[in-house]
Amino acid sequence: WSVHVPSDATGELGKMVILPCTFTHPYKTFDRSLTAIWRIKEPYNGTIVFKCVSQSASELCKTAISYKNKYKLLGNPWHKDLSIRIDNLTWTDSDRYFCRVELDGDIHDKQQRSKLGSAAHAAPRIINITVNSNGDHTFQARCTAEGEPVPTVTWTGPSHSNLTSTTSTNHRVTKELQYLTHDGKYTCTAINSHGRAEGAVYFYKFKASDSSFFLILIFVLLGMKVLILLVILS
Repeated sequence: WSVHVPSDATGELGKMVILPCTFTHPYKTFDRSLTAIWRIKEPYNGTIVFKCVSQSASELCKTAISYKNKYKLLGNPWHKDLSIRIDNLTWTDSDRYFCRVELDGDIHDKQQRSKLGSAAHAAPRIINITVNSNGDHTFQARCTAEGEPVPTVTWTGPSHSNLTSTTSTNHRVTKELQYLTHDGKYTCTAINSHGRAEGAVYFYKFKASDSSFFLILIFVLLGMKVLILLVILS
């Protein structure tokens, strides 16, 4: 008996990945019921994400479980191949995967583990870009991007002396540009080894005769509509 899987696998976010699994058994011929199982997290009590059953070598392995219908059998279990395909990868698909084969009447069922890498790789995507005020007439621009590897985020704009702060969690990173004082276009750029993304905000502040401030913010993000905000601050 043996089961063979790669130690890890990676795929691209939104696309598919193949998890190979092959096995051997001591029988020259075998024509009884066969069950193929893939679990995540734990080898025996983990959630079953794929399961198929075949009653004989002349019968296809019929899918009994396919979590969210995104797991498909690629291999032929009767040819000792339990490889599966995972479609439409998301961040939550990153996990430990356990391949298992059960042959009817044989108590020596075997399983092995494969790990779908800590993340599917993904080009950067800017998911939020805003300008906020603390209520004291100071303004901060904030840009949040995601990707794998986690992208590097930079701000460029009329003034390069602004202080910045960066926070990151999992596949996301947020960079804040503090104390905006100069009118103009501020551009957020996110870059990793798979690409780049940009978003921009146009910041204009005018002082009215009644000492109120009129603040015009124009947000521009690729693939999104332009949003114009007019804010009056007394």
